[in-house]
Amino acid sequence: MITKIYRRHLISFSFISYHLAFSIALLMLCACSQSLPTDYTESDQLPKIYPDYVNVTVPVNIAPLTFEMDDPSEEMAVRYSFGDEEIICRGDKAQPDIDDWKELTAAAKGKAIQVETYACNDGQWTRFKPFNIQVSPDSIDAYISYRLISPSYTNYEELTINQRCLENFDESVIYDNMLCTDGAAGQCINCHNYQQYNPDRMLFHARHNLGGTVTAYDGKIRKINMRNDSVLSAGVYPSWHPTLPIVVFSTNMTLQAFHVSHRNKIEVYDFGSDLIAYDVEKNEVTNIENAPDEMEVFPFWAPDGKYVYYCSAHFEFPDSATNHNVEFVKRYDTAKYDLYRKSFDPVTMEFGPRELVFNASSKGMSATLPRISPDGRFLMFTIAKYGVFHIWHHDANLWMLNLQEKTARPASELNSRDTESYHSWSSNGRWVVFSSRRDDGNYTRPFIAHIDENGKGSKPFELPCADPDFHRQFLKCYNIPEFMHGPVTIKPQAFADVLKGDGEAVKYVQKLSK
Repeated sequence: MITKIYRRHLISFSFISYHLAFSIALLMLCACSQSLPTDYTESDQLPKIYPDYVNVTVPVNIAPLTFEMDDPSEEMAVRYSFGDEEIICRGDKAQPDIDDWKELTAAAKGKAIQVETYACNDGQWTRFKPFNIQVSPDSIDAYISYRLISPSYTNYEELTINQRCLENFDESVIYDNMLCTDGAAGQCINCHNYQQYNPDRMLFHARHNLGGTVTAYDGKIRKINMRNDSVLSAGVYPSWHPTLPIVVFSTNMTLQAFHVSHRNKIEVYDFGSDLIAYDVEKNEVTNIENAPDEMEVFPFWAPDGKYVYYCSAHFEFPDSATNHNVEFVKRYDTAKYDLYRKSFDPVTMEFGPRELVFNASSKGMSATLPRISPDGRFLMFTIAKYGVFHIWHHDANLWMLNLQEKTARPASELNSRDTESYHSWSSNGRWVVFSSRRDDGNYTRPFIAHIDENGKGSKPFELPCADPDFHRQFLKCYNIPEFMHGPVTIKPQAFADVLKGDGEAVKYVQKLSK
């Protein structure tokens, strides 16, 4: 059934002609005649809807919040209203017109839209307890990007990096790995990253067939071969310096193992990892942290560019261990990562010694994925009982560290009973987007939450879709959601053409030059 949607305004008849007024009045009369039910029973319960948008806070520029009944119903009717503005949807789904939604959220900016929901079963209508959608005056970045991947373990088919406009439902492909796949030789793509939310300064990795690191810097696209005898591996997890053409990567020896009997089906782990710094313009790379008994990973620059934060686990291999991979698998649950940082002098291009920021291992936990708010006040990270790849750990939760007060707490207002993992701050520091498996335990989907000036989050809401049932039918996971100021305009084929060529070999240096 096609949802029927209309909007009603108070109209000043003194500013319109008689014929226009008559036409509008007739249209309103027709719409109202099939609008909200008049014969219904009242319920003191909130409606069960999907996605769960009950009492959430949303940015003023977000796309319409579409939803459907989570309990079986023959039909539903919904009224979104604020003051004299309203949108009424009737059918099997609530799907407001985007222009009407924009007018409603603009009117309700800083206040709340009230939502009344009716459901019909066996010919009898029920009106549920109304709820609010708080409209924050804090806007959100127009775009996010993410990798779409099947919830599999070794399949590289149909991997894409996509971008989605948060102000509407427009989605497009940044790069599709099938452009460089011949059917027999697969290509994995991952780890897209931007300098200060700038889509014109980005990178991502391609691995296996035609592999290399692709950088796009102010219109110049290059394929870099970052493998070098002086570094552990090619760059893996990246973070751009906020102003300089410098990227810090971790270099990782990553493998996976399967559990025979465990809630976590798979263990993705590193049995070796270091930190390197790469100069995009000079094509130079250098080691900045490579202690043999430390596994450094997930670097992230502070917004002032004076520190790079990262995670590290202390793990010693005995002299008798001839195979570090096998040895690590034996003790996989003893790998617990703490949060560190290193100072950086942009004048001398030198990094300082490491400093402990948060000692998760002393609490019997493992902390990964540090991300700092743009104002430098808060550091969000994930925490679980052990390991580094928390996207596969059902106990993984988000934590918030106040860098000024040096206090850390679980972000209980954001967490669920299942996995919370990759996360990103909006450029104004008022929103976070993160991957969560809270819907079904298998698929990661993006959730967005408002963060106030005290670092407290609102109830997260799922990425809105034109069809509210879309995510339940979409058999892909959203991986590494990243905010962007705008879309990447480079065409997927342009990236593919570069990948089909030879990569530029990096030059190893003892330290980055000035």
